[in-house]
Amino acid sequence: MFKRLTGLLLTLSLLICAVTMSGCGSDEKPNNGKVASNKLVIYTSMKEALIGGIVEGFKAKYPDIDVDYQSAGAGKIMAKLYAEKESGHMMADIIWTSEVPDFYQMRNDGMLEKYQPAGFDEILNPFDDYDGSFTAARLGTLGIVINTDKISTSPKSWEEIVTNPEYKGAFGIADPALSGTAYMSVALLEKQFGWDYFIRLHDNGAVKSKGSGRVIDDTAEGTLSACLGVDYITAGKIDKGAPLKMVYPPENIVVPSPVAILKGADHVDAAKKFVDYVITQEAQQKVANAGTVPVRKDVEMPEKYNLPRPEQAFAHGIKINYLEILPHKDELINKFSNLFK
Repeated sequence: MFKRLTGLLLTLSLLICAVTMSGCGSDEKPNNGKVASNKLVIYTSMKEALIGGIVEGFKAKYPDIDVDYQSAGAGKIMAKLYAEKESGHMMADIIWTSEVPDFYQMRNDGMLEKYQPAGFDEILNPFDDYDGSFTAARLGTLGIVINTDKISTSPKSWEEIVTNPEYKGAFGIADPALSGTAYMSVALLEKQFGWDYFIRLHDNGAVKSKGSGRVIDDTAEGTLSACLGVDYITAGKIDKGAPLKMVYPPENIVVPSPVAILKGADHVDAAKKFVDYVITQEAQQKVANAGTVPVRKDVEMPEKYNLPRPEQAFAHGIKINYLEILPHKDELINKFSNLFK
């Protein structure tokens, strides 16, 4: 009798759930296999000074969306994404790094959702083959970073680094095997000046550093007199009082930072809102304030960082076909590593 009564009560309870909620035990309701909660998960290699401000602005605009961002090196992010792809479920909705070849690879592997954000016609687009798979969220730049206590006159060309005695044995380059941004800078310089330029750098005593941050630290501390450095990492050191100055020769090294929505994202609507927001004037001003070059022309550029204006970086950036360099990445890294042993 007791078992029969328990069964009747359980059946009645399930019927009530079905009628009133069409499902019990979860606040998130399925929608064509997707999670409909107001949440957004971002994987990014952007530094806290940049991603923190962007997320803060986005949440102020969309307070009902809960944002979870995870920052790591692009290599770790890609390894995590491909592991998730293999498992059959992508945890992230958005990926935002500076490793352009990775985005072409993900596009080839069918991992990206095509989406052209609102306001796209207002930004500088560095991708000639743009199809909505990914959108430039900033025009990251690298230049010659000098220690002003050691270098009295700013270099006017890349050629000075291999001919001026001030740089002999005192110029650093981040290892392209450890940094995607460093790889892109090496690829762009080779495209512009040929491999012979690196042979001459090596012969002038240039040294390979362990990473994009380390090479700037060594320059700030005076271990090096100058380096090939990333804009916003240098800006962070300048803010802390380091005797550094960013110098841009006529041939600009521009490494775009694409943002993309991952195919099968659980929170695709929130992801689209984020991509829309990232290219707004408000968000792009935050990009400039963090010491890097935005994709919009209608922003104020902080004078203390000596950054080029977006239209200048865009016009003078070394042009490269990303699809052509993608298959040769390992070859170029090995070539560099063998030279700078």
